[in-house]
Amino acid sequence: MSGRTIKMKEITHEEYLEFIKKGDYVHIGKQKIKLQKNWKIKKFAPENFQPENTTIWSFPDRGNWATHISNYRGNWSPYVPRNLILKYTSVGDIVLDQMMGSGTTLVEARLLGRNAIGIDINKDAVMLTRDRLNFSGFDETEIKTFRGDARKMDKIKDNSVDLIATHPPYANIISYSRKNEFYGDLSHLPFKRYLEEMRKVAKESFRFLKPGKICAILIGDTRKYKHYVPISHHILNIFLQEGFILKEDIIKLQWNTKSGREKWRGKNYDFYLIAHEHIFIFRKPENEKELKKMKFSTGNF
Repeated sequence: MSGRTIKMKEITHEEYLEFIKKGDYVHIGKQKIKLQKNWKIKKFAPENFQPENTTIWSFPDRGNWATHISNYRGNWSPYVPRNLILKYTSVGDIVLDQMMGSGTTLVEARLLGRNAIGIDINKDAVMLTRDRLNFSGFDETEIKTFRGDARKMDKIKDNSVDLIATHPPYANIISYSRKNEFYGDLSHLPFKRYLEEMRKVAKESFRFLKPGKICAILIGDTRKYKHYVPISHHILNIFLQEGFILKEDIIKLQWNTKSGREKWRGKNYDFYLIAHEHIFIFRKPENEKELKKMKFSTGNF
């Protein structure tokens, strides 16, 4: 793994159109997902939407507006990027998701008038994202998609992005490709190796984010041999060590997951069931002086 990354290659809308001539499905791990090809959208925004204003977020309604479909295992609710984009960007800003999966972040960016860049190591995920973006209107935005590696994004310029909003894999809990399908998928790595590679993701994120801007990461924890594995705490420390400042720690309650609350009733365990994830809101300091000041005052070492 060390030293090897997939070179970034842009996947255009025209390439997507050629791709769908040859088939109706993409494969993400063990999932076979049908491409819609020609979306007929009934609603472009959630009904009665109210932005979040506390550090506890809960979305029992998964979100089914525009092209959002809950058939991609492990993707985040569109309410998450919608809140982040509205809170931390303005119309015309650039939003980036370097582990975009089915493209939830990019769809929300387009709906909200932001430009966006999406990257995924799995080409089928890029094609699925292009499929979700294949709806009319909102043409004033520029959306670019790449097959590439979040650890080395050579086509992204330094200090060029206004918001990073991404949902990395949780070590090797959910696989986003078949074993040995291609090189570099973080979701297949053992825990220690996963953390080593996530440090490279943090370093790259710091490089291309503009000073003073926001990097938002949704990450959760797991259990092994019935004991708690605090993946989120390790990721938090890595991003702090790479120079970010922690602005917020939002607790997101989990709903409608394979191990969700609806399947817990009537069962007894000798441990507590994990029902939350963390959304870490990091800020890139304006300069080295601010970083030192914040580290001293907050203990973010």
